Amino acid sequence: MTRFLLPVLVIVAMISGCAPEPGSKEWCDQLKEKSAGDWTANEAVEYTKSCVFKDD
Repeated sequence: MTRFLLPVLVIVAMISGCAPEPGSKEWCDQLKEKSAGDWTANEAVEYTKSCVFKDD
């Protein structure tokens, strides 16, 4: 059982490392594709700060 746990943890770590950083252009594009009703409150705040009112 223990020998199967390590590969599973490695796969989970690799998958979670693939998400774009919140506030990045890729993240903004990804959130645009997601239904606004499915956004979390934190996502909505970050989207507004980083994607709507960006400091360019």
